[in-house]
Amino acid sequence: MSTRTEAATLSRILRWGLLIAVVGQVLWSFRPAPSRAQTVQERTGQRLYEASCSTCHGLTGDGTGNGPTLQGVSPSAVEFMLTTGRMPLASPNEQPRRQDPRFSPEEIDAIVAYVQTIAPGGVPIPPVDPAAGSLSEGAAVFLDNCAGCHGAGATGDSIGGGRIAPSLDQPTAQEIAEAVRIGPGTMPVFNPRSLSEQELNSLVRYLLWLREDGGDGGLQLGRVGAVAEGLVAGVIGLGLLIVAIRLTGSKT
Repeated sequence: MSTRTEAATLSRILRWGLLIAVVGQVLWSFRPAPSRAQTVQERTGQRLYEASCSTCHGLTGDGTGNGPTLQGVSPSAVEFMLTTGRMPLASPNEQPRRQDPRFSPEEIDAIVAYVQTIAPGGVPIPPVDPAAGSLSEGAAVFLDNCAGCHGAGATGDSIGGGRIAPSLDQPTAQEIAEAVRIGPGTMPVFNPRSLSEQELNSLVRYLLWLREDGGDGGLQLGRVGAVAEGLVAGVIGLGLLIVAIRLTGSKT
């Protein structure tokens, strides 16, 4: 074989070798990333999610025509909607409302853990410690930020447009904290910059106290507020006074 032929053969080998190396590098860059092994809890959550949630939210949490995406939705929101029984819905056209949860606490934890694997990020589940709060501070926080919609006694009220701010007699301490941080429905979001962790603890402590002990000292009339209760007391009180005057006067 001549020197020229040998050079041409070597050149072809180098060119083909370089091409194969480039193609191999490109294919390697598109290799699937190694997946993290699922935990037992996440596998349980996946089974529950696919059976009860994927019809509306999609198998990958990207949403469907029947329900919104879960991308960007926080674990706080997922836990809140499940623990308050607002999800899953029996029908996509049904309005979410508070009811008994469909899942046990362990199952809810599993669903929350799984959803974080397909839709990570968002507001974490907030820590809450009512015992660390202050009743006086909690009352001030509630009156400044919540009473306008939920009523002075936290019994709920209409906020217009056919919407109602619900009573706060049922939510747990954790559910109250989650609602404050995620702002479900038309409720505004209170992040840690606008409502500190200490203020959140105080708010939760006040609402729990209001529920258990806020009616001590007299007839509370459903905690509908000072104005309404004053009106009822005035009407009944004046009515009884007039009756007493008439009866006393008729005997003299």
